[in-house]
Amino acid sequence: MRKLCLRGYVAVVVPGILALAGGCVAPPPALYAPGEHPVNNIVIIYAENRSFDHLFGLFPGADGIANATREQKIQRDHDGAPLKELLIFDKQGKPDPAFPRLPNGPFRIDAPPLNRPFDQLGPNPIHSFFYNREQINGGRNDRFAAISNVGGWTMGYYDGSPLKLWQWARDYTLADQFFMAAYGGSYLNHFWLICACTPQHPNAPASMSVRMDIHGSLVKKPDSPSANQGAMQVEDDGLMQVTRDGWSVNTSQPPYQPSGIPPAADGPRTHANPRGSGTGKGFQVPLPPQTHATIGDTLSAKGVAWSWYAGAYQQALGDGMQEPQTKRRVIYNREPGSANFQPHHQPFNYFARYAPGTREREEHLKDAAAFWQDIEQGTLPPVSFYKPAGHVNQHPGYADVLSGDTHIDEILRKLRASPQWPHMLIVVTYDENGGFWDHVPPPTGPGWSDDFGPGSRIPTLFIGPMVKKGFVDHTRYDTTSILKWITERFELEPLPGVRTHVGNFSNAMAVQ
Repeated sequence: MRKLCLRGYVAVVVPGILALAGGCVAPPPALYAPGEHPVNNIVIIYAENRSFDHLFGLFPGADGIANATREQKIQRDHDGAPLKELLIFDKQGKPDPAFPRLPNGPFRIDAPPLNRPFDQLGPNPIHSFFYNREQINGGRNDRFAAISNVGGWTMGYYDGSPLKLWQWARDYTLADQFFMAAYGGSYLNHFWLICACTPQHPNAPASMSVRMDIHGSLVKKPDSPSANQGAMQVEDDGLMQVTRDGWSVNTSQPPYQPSGIPPAADGPRTHANPRGSGTGKGFQVPLPPQTHATIGDTLSAKGVAWSWYAGAYQQALGDGMQEPQTKRRVIYNREPGSANFQPHHQPFNYFARYAPGTREREEHLKDAAAFWQDIEQGTLPPVSFYKPAGHVNQHPGYADVLSGDTHIDEILRKLRASPQWPHMLIVVTYDENGGFWDHVPPPTGPGWSDDFGPGSRIPTLFIGPMVKKGFVDHTRYDTTSILKWITERFELEPLPGVRTHVGNFSNAMAVQ
């Protein structure tokens, strides 16, 4: 038994039991030697594109959909009037006859009249920087249906109780106030995961720059319809990569392979490529190599080992070296059975320090096969990031919820059986909300927010033997909290972009 004085009460810890007792007395001999931290390994599992309400909005004890006010549920048109009903749009931006018209408000995807199970793909809501910022609408969260390519689908949610991740959340800690660090999509939020920074693209082609009106909103086409009729139409595709002052906020491809841009014989592509793959104009010009300090840099400076493990990385690396005339089997291949590797989910591949041929790349960027091996052998480094391949990352449109849930559950069970489990903290979180509605407004103000975020709320679980059991943590976090916790645990040089007021996971820990 161990008795700890924590925040004015005493936590009595015995195997399988956490109780509170009055007073504060000297503890018996500690479980850990003097100077030894209870957590020696932190593992971050980074899934894709689901909001908190979308997957955990019915979780008992959490700030879920039942707590949303009527004003938070009702979606409004571009002019501010409540929508008459929710329409789900097809790829042409027209009402999709495959879906019924729905009342204005959140609705169950897995219940009548839709009855779409977890293993079924659904529409893929647009999830870009400028769209997310407008959807949040100053914290009112009432423009998700209007500022979207799929309309009312953004208001859909599941009863997640059959999911394996729900059981892990019941057994350990679910954070219900955890926000994605940056507005928008996967690309920018992966940068904020590793550096709390926004990449820069000086002298980007004008075709990559977004057009905004005097109110800071996307410029709509003159014939852009009401959300009661069709999807919003903007002058550009709403996915333009670069702000007017040179910040790269939407998906640009990495300069190094694996990349959605074919390789160049003379090294990184930093020029226009007329054969560039992808759908956005900016896919033709990769992001120049970045030089911001990352958590990898600060860990290495302190001599702390770390790895970024990625599903299908080795396959994609080999596939990415092929010219576009050769069929690309792994990168952006969404056919059944393909790993569907996403290059813009690999943030270290944008940095000059981790360029091909460097010792740092060889030492720190690894395939998922190495992750499985290190788990089983008990050789995970103190800090591990794991990025699932596209087919199991839960990204709407090309990955279903169930496959990712099964995959992450398998990882968690392997980690729990690992020799390193007794000193492990696992954080399962999502890069961003995927364009789905969430009712809780992101925090604002000095120390909480800046020009880049935070964006909408996302699911996050804390798992490990020293995590509180059966606990819902209402502490305000965002993705930079991961960097804050790692920095404090290993006494690293702080990264300047980490928001000062966000939590550091201490409230989720039963043992400090």
